[in-house]
Amino acid sequence: MAIPVPLRLRRLGVTTLGVVALGIAAVNLPAGAHDDDHRGAAGPCPPGQQRANERAGDNFALACLPGLDIAKLDDSATVLAPGEVEQSPNIKLLANIPKSGPFAGESSFQTDLAFQGDYAFQGNYDGLSVYDIRKPHKPQLVTQVLCPGSQNDISVLGDLLVLSVDSSRSNDTCANVPQSATIKESWEGIRVFDVSDPTAPQYVASVETACGSHTHTLAPSKDGADVYVYVSSYSPNVNFPDCQPPHDQVSVVKVPVAAPQDAAVVSEPVLFPAEEGGGNPPGNYSRETSGCHDLTAYPSKDVMAGACMGDGILVDISDRENPVVTEQVRDTENFAFWHSATFNNAGTKVVFTDELGGGGGPTCNPTIGQEKGADGIYDIVDGQLEFRSYFKIPRTQANTENCVAHNGSLIPVAGRDIMVQAWYQGGISVWDFTDSSNPKEIAFFDRGPLSTERLILGGSWSAYWYNGHIYSSDIQQGFDVFKVNDPLVAPARGVRIDELNVQSQTSY
Repeated sequence: MAIPVPLRLRRLGVTTLGVVALGIAAVNLPAGAHDDDHRGAAGPCPPGQQRANERAGDNFALACLPGLDIAKLDDSATVLAPGEVEQSPNIKLLANIPKSGPFAGESSFQTDLAFQGDYAFQGNYDGLSVYDIRKPHKPQLVTQVLCPGSQNDISVLGDLLVLSVDSSRSNDTCANVPQSATIKESWEGIRVFDVSDPTAPQYVASVETACGSHTHTLAPSKDGADVYVYVSSYSPNVNFPDCQPPHDQVSVVKVPVAAPQDAAVVSEPVLFPAEEGGGNPPGNYSRETSGCHDLTAYPSKDVMAGACMGDGILVDISDRENPVVTEQVRDTENFAFWHSATFNNAGTKVVFTDELGGGGGPTCNPTIGQEKGADGIYDIVDGQLEFRSYFKIPRTQANTENCVAHNGSLIPVAGRDIMVQAWYQGGISVWDFTDSSNPKEIAFFDRGPLSTERLILGGSWSAYWYNGHIYSSDIQQGFDVFKVNDPLVAPARGVRIDELNVQSQTSY
């Protein structure tokens, strides 16, 4: 196993890495994040799947690029049929609320989750839903807001709720339709809602951002008067007036808590300046860097971790409006697309995820192996990221199941590093990385494929621990609640918090 090489760009003046031979899942010409930006080459997907993945936006079209030929992937060890479930004995599905109303269709993907008090907030490509979770075994859907614009990744802080829109729209209202990003008047960015009454969100502001907002991260100001929103976006195109290359930046939006209608972009700091080496270049296994996919802040520690396509970074956010990259690392052998990041509670480790195939491909099988499409565990030593190991679920998934490392959260157990994580149709996994070099799975829940005839994009988008239970946002199946009965996890049941935005970590 090759060890990922950290880049001390600002210390040693290193500007490039050697090109690594491409493996079976080479993903170097991916399509963009925008609905109308289909730059991926024709690939080996079954008839109809390529266009369906492109219409789904996000990175799903990456599954149809050369190297992910489904016919050559060994799924012979698959054990589940549609409708079947495999699970460890220490986890139980307590409740499921299926998709409904305007979000019932196959293309209305359920996305991320946020929590506050007795409510869970769930994004959807077509809007958002709010659930009453006072009784976790009997959650209740209390409202849905129709407001199209994928991905509608979601965060909540105090009376404010923020949604990310990374598909080009005809306007910034909830009464919009898709419109090409080649048109200057098209809109992408963030929407801000007032959720002082969680059962009746009110739209109060929008902010257009360069290349839209694929995801976002909240960090309150030191005095609490403002909320800073770090906007991640990528895939610039010379034909898009509001998304021009090189786009090596993030957008920082300042939202005054007392006047959210005055939200505005206050800075666009460059994270990968060319004169300091830039981001990951084209020509190796990892995606060329042109922005970030996800940023995770730890505001109380003034630090942020970034998963930026071909780079993993640490960022100093002590000056909220002017973040500065302090560390940069690449893995050009096993990480195709740096997708997301999670600190441990002490802030001494980061788990990065590799979204090989863009979330739309079947990458959980022995052909792909256990080091690609996996988590990468890094210790932070004297401010530098040091690679320790990979973690990937051990269960083979069918070739009609999209499966790869995706969103998860810490489970608050003092003295241990434990998290729950979504793997799309690979289900959810609870695992322990206290020993960074020897991660171990504790529990899992896995549904069978949605179909044996075609790959329907589905599975758990996000799986998070909140106040004693696991909540999962399932792209097609809706909203799940789980209970874990395991001695390693038991201490977490007594930990209560008032709010949870996984991309804005707090200490427990």
